[in-house]
Parts: sequence; C-alpha cells; structure tokens
Amino acid sequence: MIEDVQNYLNEIRRDFMKQSLSENDVEKSPFDQFAKWFEEAVNSQILDPYAMTVSTVDNNCKPSSRVVYLRDISENGLIFYTNYLSRKGHDIEVHPYISVNIYWAELERQIRIEGTVNKAPKEKSDEYFAKRPRESQIGAWASEQSSVIESRTVLEERVKYFTEKFKDKPVPRPQHWGGYIIKPYYFEYWQGRPNRLHDRIVYVLENNQWKIKRLAP
Repeated sequence: MIEDVQNYLNEIRRDFMKQSLSENDVEKSPFDQFAKWFEEAVNSQILDPYAMTVSTVDNNCKPSSRVVYLRDISENGLIFYTNYLSRKGHDIEVHPYISVNIYWAELERQIRIEGTVNKAPKEKSDEYFAKRPRESQIGAWASEQSSVIESRTVLEERVKYFTEKFKDKPVPRPQHWGGYIIKPYYFEYWQGRPNRLHDRIVYVLENNQWKIKRLAP
C-alpha cells in the first residue's frame, strides 16, 4: 500500500496557470492586500476561506501545527479563539511567536504570516463568546483540550454536566478560553505560476513601515 502512495507522489504533476502577482499591483498595506484576496476567495465560493494553519513551538523548540479559524482582522492584527490550556496555548506561553499559512488551492494562492502572539483583551473574548452557539459554549467548558481522555463517553458526560449546570441561564466564558491576537511583522503572498516559477511578494515590517519585496520562487 505504501508503494502506491510513493508512486503517486513521484508521478503526479500539476502546473499553475491561473493568475500572476506583481509588486506593482499589490496594495501598499499587507492588510489591504489580505482584504482584496480574501474577498476574491469568498466570491470564488472556497470552502472555509478563513481556515488557517497556525504553527507554534514548545519549550523544547519542537514545532506543531493545526488548523484554526480566523475570526477577526484589522490593522491591529489577526484574531483566533481557542482553549488557553491547549498545546498551542502552552506553546504560546513560552514562545509568543507564531507562523500562519492560508492555502486556497482553487485560486492557486497561499498567504504566509509571521508575528508575535498574545492573549486578546478579555472584553473582546467575552463579546465573541457571547455570540457563539450555545452548544459551542458548552463545548468550551466540557473539553479539556489536548488532554488525554479514556473515551468519548467521558467527553459526552462532561457535556451533560455543563448543560445541566447552565440550564436556563447564560453560559459564561471560561477563563481558560479566549482569543489570541497575532501582530504580524511579515506577510508573504504567493501566486502559483507555470513551471514552478511562482510569484512571491513579501511585506516586511522595518522601522514601523511595510517594505514590499519580491522573492525568488
């Protein structure tokens, strides 16, 4: 079976033909460029265009990656929400740096972002949590994210417990759950091109100013 996978990996080839990207065409702000590409992704009906892979490192500098949803963006940064006691939460506690990758295969585009990361203001987390579906609010209490559990039954019992505990009243935000805000110092916009000669336009924050540069593919 593994040989079939190896053959596929060695034989499959797909070229990138759809669009180009020039440093003369991009927006001056990487956030404006993000908004432009994100709108095009939404209009292209890409499934979960806000899905992004975030990578962190632990105290031993071992990396780990996972997909989360981008839930807000402004000139102040990008925000996602999670359990602060999760593996990524522990990683961020010791190394407050993060790498983000967003890939839209349908548009042959990729966005890479690097930056510092810290907890979002409590008011921001409270506001977002209050808008979540009630079942998701209960889930935030029930799941001790990234911890080992004996079976799914354990999780289901915790859901029942917190469902009963908060019956007929608002579900408060757990103190161990909330937002993280990523403050970027690097953006890379990647557009697939024929013959692997891809376009790579980067924004680098230098002396509080965004500098636009082109990288070799």
